[in-house]
Amino acid sequence: METVYEFTLPKGYMDASGGIHRNGKMRLATAGDEISATHDPRVMSNPSYLTVVVLSKVITELEGVTGVTASLIEQLFTADLAYLQDMYQRINDIEPPVMRTVCPDCGREIEVPLNFTAEG
Repeated sequence: METVYEFTLPKGYMDASGGIHRNGKMRLATAGDEISATHDPRVMSNPSYLTVVVLSKVITELEGVTGVTASLIEQLFTADLAYLQDMYQRINDIEPPVMRTVCPDCGREIEVPLNFTAEG
């Protein structure tokens, strides 16, 4: 079973000297990663910070960077953050929620994926 996955950020993390870092590795999340992240004071005061803390725990490497921290994740471009969130969901097999309903055309019971984004 594969537990560590390589990635290439679409934009890349720009360090203080202007260097761009795009290649890295992310490992599968553990229950402990998510539980400990919910106890982080930054998450307790701002629940939307959960993503930042969890990603800082599961990203094990970013080329040319010593240690991935929540502060580093905060500095990523939004395209890179979205990319990492999607990757996290895919490698951890997080299924989108579904709703069971009845097809109005055929009357059969079906599952419809729920989309909580503004686009959907």
